[in-house]
Amino acid sequence: MKIQNQLISVRNRILDIISRSNPDSVFNNSDLGDLMSGGEDPSARLHLSIQELLTSAMDDNAQVDYLGLRRSSAYAEYQKRSTSLQTFDPTSFVTREEKMAFWINLYNTLILEAVINLDIKRSVTERFAGIGFFRKAAYLVNGKRVSCDDIEHGILRANRGHPYLGARQFRSDDPRSEWMIDPIDVRIHFALNCASRSCPPIRAYTAENLEEQLDMAAGNFVSQEVEINPRDNSIELSTIFKWFSGDFGGQKGVIAFILKYFPDGELKAWLKSNGQNARLKYKPYDWGLNGRSH
Repeated sequence: MKIQNQLISVRNRILDIISRSNPDSVFNNSDLGDLMSGGEDPSARLHLSIQELLTSAMDDNAQVDYLGLRRSSAYAEYQKRSTSLQTFDPTSFVTREEKMAFWINLYNTLILEAVINLDIKRSVTERFAGIGFFRKAAYLVNGKRVSCDDIEHGILRANRGHPYLGARQFRSDDPRSEWMIDPIDVRIHFALNCASRSCPPIRAYTAENLEEQLDMAAGNFVSQEVEINPRDNSIELSTIFKWFSGDFGGQKGVIAFILKYFPDGELKAWLKSNGQNARLKYKPYDWGLNGRSH
């Protein structure tokens, strides 16, 4: 364990140097004063502000109008309210659904703010293959810095680590480990939006409807992104299934997941009979920005 912790620390230092990321920099470092003196529950207002921001982010063409979002009252309100994250304790959530909805929504709002703050024009990968973007996008939560990578790989994926960077996201002695949601729910992969065209769409998730919302997100993604080709015994699918194959349990788990959500019909019948022996072909991932930023 000690060696693994050392490897994680060395990896993080190297990545910060390569991507020119400041490990102390966060987006929500404004003064908390006004929020703490108003008499209302700042965390309750924060949750509402997150919902409003995510709801207003999409335009009529299912794209994100980052330029309009930058000027919107919802974004101004969210920026003000996000400072309350500095003292918000995520262990205060009672249910798993509350935890998941909070971290999914926070990831997606953090992505929106990062595109605006880091002045992304074409793609989140335009600098250092995206490594810098997902490390620089960060908030201070209960006194601890939390980046997009930390939320996705450390918390929502139960510290499984980035699929291409090795090791786990958190050291064994990292206090943020108590926020992990274990076991992983693989449907999160169809709820997180990384500001790219091949990503699942942005939605606001609620604890009360989380099960139905995650099922809908997974079903919509599978029906739109998975193509079954009986003639050449192949299944063409999103690269997300390749990156996170281990989360699904390898090819067998991927096929079982697709089978659960694929629309009924002849192709699903073929998948049920032949899926485990089919060739998986992964579609190129379109990292182009999912909207207009300038």
